[in-house]
Amino acid sequence: MPLTPIRTPVLIGAGAQDGTVAVLVPDPTGLPRLVWTGPARPGLDPAQVAAVRGGGPRPDDDGGDRTGAALLPEASRLWLGRPGLAGYRHGGEPAATGRDWATAFVTTDLTGDERAVRIEAVDERAGLHLLTEIEACPGGVLQTRHTLTNTAPGDYVVDHLEVVYPVADRVAEVLDLTGRWARERSPQRHPIADGLWLREGRAGRPHFDSPTVLVAGTAGFGFGHGLVHGLHVAWSGNSRYALERLPSGLSLLRGGELLLPGELVLAPGERYTTPKVLLAVSADGLDGLAAQWHEHVRALPAHPGTPRPVVYNVWEATYFDHDLDRLTTLADLAAEVGVERFVLDDGWFGGRRDDTSGLGDWYVSPDVWPDGLGPLVERVAARGMQFGLWFEPEMVNPDSELYRAHPDWVLSIGDRPPRRSRHQLVLDLGREDVRDHLFARIDAVLREYPIRFVKWDHNRPLTDAGSTPRADAPGVHAATLGFYALLDRLRAAHPDVEWESCASGGGRIDLGVIERVERCWTSDMTDALSRQLIQRWTGQLVPPEYLGSHVSAPVNHQTGRRLSLDFRAATAFFGSMGIEWDLTAAGPQDLARLAEWIAEHRRLRGLLHSGRTFRGDTTQPAVYTHGVVARDARAAVVAYVQLDDQVHEPEPLRVPGLPADQDYVAHQLLPPPGAPPWRGEGARCSGALLADVGLPAPARGPETIMLVHLTAV
Repeated sequence: MPLTPIRTPVLIGAGAQDGTVAVLVPDPTGLPRLVWTGPARPGLDPAQVAAVRGGGPRPDDDGGDRTGAALLPEASRLWLGRPGLAGYRHGGEPAATGRDWATAFVTTDLTGDERAVRIEAVDERAGLHLLTEIEACPGGVLQTRHTLTNTAPGDYVVDHLEVVYPVADRVAEVLDLTGRWARERSPQRHPIADGLWLREGRAGRPHFDSPTVLVAGTAGFGFGHGLVHGLHVAWSGNSRYALERLPSGLSLLRGGELLLPGELVLAPGERYTTPKVLLAVSADGLDGLAAQWHEHVRALPAHPGTPRPVVYNVWEATYFDHDLDRLTTLADLAAEVGVERFVLDDGWFGGRRDDTSGLGDWYVSPDVWPDGLGPLVERVAARGMQFGLWFEPEMVNPDSELYRAHPDWVLSIGDRPPRRSRHQLVLDLGREDVRDHLFARIDAVLREYPIRFVKWDHNRPLTDAGSTPRADAPGVHAATLGFYALLDRLRAAHPDVEWESCASGGGRIDLGVIERVERCWTSDMTDALSRQLIQRWTGQLVPPEYLGSHVSAPVNHQTGRRLSLDFRAATAFFGSMGIEWDLTAAGPQDLARLAEWIAEHRRLRGLLHSGRTFRGDTTQPAVYTHGVVARDARAAVVAYVQLDDQVHEPEPLRVPGLPADQDYVAHQLLPPPGAPPWRGEGARCSGALLADVGLPAPARGPETIMLVHLTAV
């Protein structure tokens, strides 16, 4: 269908309900202007918005305009903030490095409708062509990306090319996430001031301190209230997130790929396409944003359409000690408690007896598995479970057959020995020969055994990452595209295999990889108390069915903290549930109780993994409340989490999002044996009462969780 020319203001995303819209205004003197972004509302007229926001041509603009910004802010238009494109021409006729650094694009074609807009523009003097595509995506989010083409002689060096979105004038606070290993996605927030709040990721992946979602909102916004704008860069390599406020009061969210010096040089005719940069806006606080992200992810082709299997991963039970008899015993115990997928982790291949050697040699170790993996795979299948396997394709140990044969395959700078991390170096996946080798080895293993699941790990940041074929120029951009290409090729060859993204835990969780996997390992931290915060904020972007959440040992191997089985299981209950515990050390009573939790999860996971997530705005920092409301609002599962002791009496358990005039009956799920009866058991409450008054809090102590199932009557 031919695209319709756009000559008047257009409301992109106008058909969305509870979604995000933007008003785009043509500008015959340059690029179109985004003059407004906000939540979808009935009766919003783009011409009226443009009139109020002053979105017409502004030949006398002095850079102080607060009514919007061009799709690509340019200094030639008197823009005094950060430019959307930074680059320059290198060589050509006449040879002069540094030309064409200040662009002045003029629109040549503007077509589309409320669902998608396509803008083409040129700068004849600079020899550049720009294509910008804006799309209203399922779930209500907006998605934008640029494609820049070098149309003139001489190379064009791209330093950055970013997507920008204007945000509401009244935003006052910015929130994003930070962290470290085993403490990913910890929130931080502060008032917005003039200038640039810049977050850069330089690990070659989103890493532990990734902002994940950069949020600008009205003062005091929370999970259930406030106007909030959230931006996400759907890219699994180096990234840049920023919030910029000019003295005029104009605020912009902006994002894109972080390009290293000289990493992207466009020869004549070559082009560069930015990552997709997504925006969600909600008047209902952070939960409103999360609902849009979750529905967007659920509409992706890779989203799993089957119930999420309960997983048993052997890592914390066996580490590198692979013994067939012990593993078959674990498989038997896992099947007895209701596990549906059994995963063999690190240590099954090459000379991999610890983390210092063997990485990269993807063949089954004859020393540990003289008969291959067949006996274990057959035992797992006989017990009705799927079999999964761990790989770390992008990495190599110097003590490996692969490195000894191909030392030039790693990312490094010339003959300078690259610094090791976790005894590892990084393979250059920007090279086709490296990708072909990895595909052949992984493909061979997947064809030899009926493997239904791969845990894809990534344990070393891409620093000092020079690429030999590029004369040691940075290779992170090419390696990220190579990662996508290799995973896409393996997915096409093995459509029955599901894939999990793991990067030292939660170091690579972004929508670029989510488009290609069915699960994420949320964090290497399996202590349930620590996991409460990690899962709470990872859920800001990713729906619960993706978040690997495992029941660990009674005494956690990272923190040494002892937690009850009920607390550990209730923490794992809402996500993609699994076990990370040596079940041979569990007594009959614990195994029976674990089986109860798994059975209850399997009964309710259809609701847990399809409904709308909420997180309560509690007044007491020692209390978390959260839950999932079914799509038809006929049921909900909610949690009251008491992290620690507190001064005041526990506040009620409030449940938003249910119809005010619908009545529900409350039942506690799996109450702990011997615990005091809950005062709310069997209570009949309207949706209005549940939202405003709430259910009685449990009479429980620190490190306890109560789960409640609400059903409509």
